[in-house]
Amino acid sequence: MERFLPLQSHIKVKDMSKRILGAISTLFTVTILFCTSCASKKNLVYFQPDSVELNTMYELNAPKLQPGDILAISVTADDVRATLPFNQVSPYQGGTGTIQATNPFIPTYAIDANGEIDFPKVGKVKLAGKTRTQAMDMLRQEVGKYIVDPGVSMVVRNFRVTVLGEVARPGTFTIENDRVTILEALGLAGDMTIYGERNNVLIIREQDGKKEEFRLDLRKREAMNSPAYYLTQNDVVYVEPNGARIQNSKYSANTSIFVSVIGLIVTVISVATR
Repeated sequence: MERFLPLQSHIKVKDMSKRILGAISTLFTVTILFCTSCASKKNLVYFQPDSVELNTMYELNAPKLQPGDILAISVTADDVRATLPFNQVSPYQGGTGTIQATNPFIPTYAIDANGEIDFPKVGKVKLAGKTRTQAMDMLRQEVGKYIVDPGVSMVVRNFRVTVLGEVARPGTFTIENDRVTILEALGLAGDMTIYGERNNVLIIREQDGKKEEFRLDLRKREAMNSPAYYLTQNDVVYVEPNGARIQNSKYSANTSIFVSVIGLIVTVISVATR
């Protein structure tokens, strides 16, 4: 009987090692699952189906012009010569150095601290507080005092929004179009990451020298009815991190060390029990 004791002891040690290995493997698996817990579908999907009636109207929420805006304005009419006093003609296309006699550079005007631009022949015109459409109508009326049936086009050259937080490419984006939705801004930033809190997106807006905050739940269709669905000049969009991201940030450094140690222990025990 004595000669079998060493074999039995070896079997017991081996069984104990397997139990330890199993326990460590289970702990390792639980740790990984805890640290990489994924959000449910309802927390990730935009505009989930509901019965909310959509009544978003851009005209009611169109951004207002404000001091600091740079406007590219051109005047047209049947008689091109009549428009010359209102349009600066340059043989150069802005900044390219290439002669473009058939496509003259459109002049720009900055809205000053008083909310006004100084337009040729017309003089000071207050445009701040008006939408781009309203501003074009006003200028058309003023220019109409000098030429017959003029056309006026206007583009905000420095319209920009900033997107921060849990997005793929945070940054400030300049857009030559003032009809920009929060979805388009997020698209420019590469969309939210899976760690972005879709139910509490913050929009910070300044109007008439006052800061305003809007919170949108982009999981719900009613977000499209918000006055912040269409962004205005210099809006800041901030996407908060969700619980999983915050949890990961707490444990990422320690967890990486822990996982490395556990992996080493599992390897050693596996080799020892072969």
